[in-house]
Amino acid sequence: MAELLSRELPEHDFVAEVTGGSVENLHLLLAGDVQIAFSMGTNAHDVFYGTGDFSERSPQQVLALVALYPNILHLVTLEGTGVENLQDLIGRRVSIGAPGSGTEVAARALLEGNRIPYEDFQPQRLNFNETASALRDGNIDAGFISAGPPTSAIVDLGTARPVRLVPFSAAEVENTAVLDPTVSRDFFSPGTYPGQDIEVEALSTPNLLVVRADMSEELVYNLVRALLGARTELGAAHPAARRMSEEYTLESSPIPLHPGAVRYFEESGYEVPDRLIPPQ
Repeated sequence: MAELLSRELPEHDFVAEVTGGSVENLHLLLAGDVQIAFSMGTNAHDVFYGTGDFSERSPQQVLALVALYPNILHLVTLEGTGVENLQDLIGRRVSIGAPGSGTEVAARALLEGNRIPYEDFQPQRLNFNETASALRDGNIDAGFISAGPPTSAIVDLGTARPVRLVPFSAAEVENTAVLDPTVSRDFFSPGTYPGQDIEVEALSTPNLLVVRADMSEELVYNLVRALLGARTELGAAHPAARRMSEEYTLESSPIPLHPGAVRYFEESGYEVPDRLIPPQ
């Protein structure tokens, strides 16, 4: 994406940074250390309203560019572990994601919403690749990963071990939405991962690109135009990005759009809902 933006907006220099996930991304954005950030909808909602991990920050400092794709919470295990549903995690060794990651935020909301406190199992704070390695080596019984499917850590694991995605029921998703209003019911289509031949119930939150509210309107307008104009190219790089569109942004963004994004959508013939108009 950085390469694409550098090509489309040659007057600017875009460089990708490797981070620990959404929460870190947003702290870097607020500090001015990065200018554009990926964020799960959950964390974007928190930073906009000044709640959760951002309860000590002033609200309304961050606005949305576009919604990219659904960030689906995976609960992965191996065949034979006996982990068939969420309640089976009790007493088990479970990766809940790297510290400060969007995965841990999503996993915590799901678990707390369904009355499974960390004290009821053995939490391990591992990133995507560490989670996959620990599953492969038998060092954990299950692990959470929040990402746009298919994610390579699980694909690679599935070529070496028989993996299984643990489903979340409609009631479990509803319980989670009480704590995190950005989540909704979702599904893994058959064939998303090796050996997965049936649809699996899950939950997701939109993955967004966000910027500081004080970024110039003209730059944001050009960023949104470049991104949506290159959706086919981005979708070829990762299948999840095929969901990116004007319609998906307008229906799923949990926070208001930047004024530059509002202008782009309106000039493109779309009606921007009142909930996505930024505060004055």
